[in-house]
Formats: sequence, C-alpha cells, structure tokens
Amino acid sequence: MTFVLLAIALVTLTTAAVAMALRNLIHSALLLIASWTGIAAFYLWAGAEFVAFAQILVYVGAISMVVLFAVLLTRHSRADLEVAPDSLGRLIPAVIAGGAVLGVLFGAVVSTPLQTAAPAVPALSVRTLGLQLMGPHAAALLVVGALLTVALLGAIVIAATDRRPNKEDAS
Repeated sequence: MTFVLLAIALVTLTTAAVAMALRNLIHSALLLIASWTGIAAFYLWAGAEFVAFAQILVYVGAISMVVLFAVLLTRHSRADLEVAPDSLGRLIPAVIAGGAVLGVLFGAVVSTPLQTAAPAVPALSVRTLGLQLMGPHAAALLVVGALLTVALLGAIVIAATDRRPNKEDAS
C-alpha cells in the first residue's frame, strides 16, 4: 500500500516540477492536468471518493479547459517569447520570497504536534455530501459554476482583440 502512495506522489510531483520548468505553455498546461490527476488519485487512495471525483470534474475538466483556451486563444509573436533583460533582476527577490514562504510552511509543519489517536470521524457517504451540495449549498454551487463560466467568457473576450499582423506572425 505504501508503494502505491509513493508512486502517486512521484508522478504528481514530477509532472508538477516539469510543468514549472518548461517554457512551452501548452506542454506545461498538459503536465499540470497530469499533476491534478495525480492529486485525484491520492484522494482515491485515501478513501475520499467524492473529493477525487470533484477534483477530476473541476480541475481536470473545467479549470484545465479554461487554461488551455486562454493559452490557445492568445496569440503571441516570437518577440514575446524572449526573456526580458529586466526580468533576470527580479530573480533574487523572487527566490527570497519563495524561500520565506517555504520557511513559514516548514516552521508550521514542524511546530504542529502529532496526534497519536485520531478523533472520531462522522461517517459521511457520497450520497450525504451530494444531498448537502444540492440542498442547503445549492446557491454556492451555482455561484461557482457562474464564476467559472464568466472566467471562460472573459478569457475569450480578452483573447479575441484584433491586432495588426506582424511579419514574424506570418512565418
């Protein structure tokens, strides 16, 4: 059972790291989808089926499509792909800020006491969660759906602006 967890963690972390390292946005988005699928596999391994299926529907399905549409609908010239000289000057502050966040997270994990006995967890089924989502929390679910739709439409409107074609775009 530990081997399965290690395999899921290795695939998830590897695809996420490679997605951050690549310069091609489409390849990075596809690897991000693989990473989100690995997170859903972890939820399945942990026994949280509803959260796993929600992860698949929301992130792998909806969010990844918004990301891919935004990447594919925005047209970039080859000059946009070059690294600006002033962006290298922001590397040191970015590494310092990332190290500070990592230090805070590491400190929080180390200072958290471990519990030896797990508290009693109420038995929830997928049916109970579904009834809660479609009952008292239906309005929140509709708001999230509308927000995702507006985000997709906004990405399309922003990407659909007319630009004059460059010589580099034609080649």
